[in-house]
Amino acid sequence: MSDDRLIAALDVPNALQGLKLAEEIGDAVSFYKIGLGMLTGGGLALANELKQDHGKRIFLDMKLFDIGATIEAAVRGLAQFDLDFLTVQGDPQVVRAAKEGAAGSGLKILAVTVLTSLDRADLDSNLIKPGDVQDIVLERAANAFEAGADGVIASPHEAALIRALPNAAGRLIVTPGVRPTGSAKGDQKRVATPAQAITDGADHIVVGRPIWTATDPRAAAQAILADLP
Repeated sequence: MSDDRLIAALDVPNALQGLKLAEEIGDAVSFYKIGLGMLTGGGLALANELKQDHGKRIFLDMKLFDIGATIEAAVRGLAQFDLDFLTVQGDPQVVRAAKEGAAGSGLKILAVTVLTSLDRADLDSNLIKPGDVQDIVLERAANAFEAGADGVIASPHEAALIRALPNAAGRLIVTPGVRPTGSAKGDQKRVATPAQAITDGADHIVVGRPIWTATDPRAAAQAILADLP
């Protein structure tokens, strides 16, 4: 089994392209992320096929946000697919409802702190309280852990600080915004290399474009894995 610290993001338009990409990568990657962009293109069917037929671990990145009863019902429905990770917004009431929905399953609930594509100017536009982005991420992470989150999504810049939180023991830190040396940042603003993210306390790194846009996605994934400490 390959190193599951690397989660490859299947950020392609539909399930057929996602399956083709996973087949190209082969056994180099054992953990895949399927996000909202593919939901209407057969994302759940692909998640189920990769899990049941190919033995892959699956991270469903939905970033759910709604009233508690709706979150609980949605997560209960998703939990029946025997997936591994699911994201919800890191607000405590959302996390608590998601944990209720996931009860009795192996589905891990990961709370989104602050999206890695956002900076302080974006938070101002969104009417998020004043303060340093890192401080807000830390506060949201601590609150999510308190509400029962199995882990958090945070940029590599905050991984070490979150790992040092008193209630972070035994919790997962999953970091998007990871870019191999020389890769374009794209729409990410708070980035680091895969090796740095792992060194700073991340359990898993999520890499999308540098893999799926590569001429040889399998080789690109292997190069990232070879760089991990």
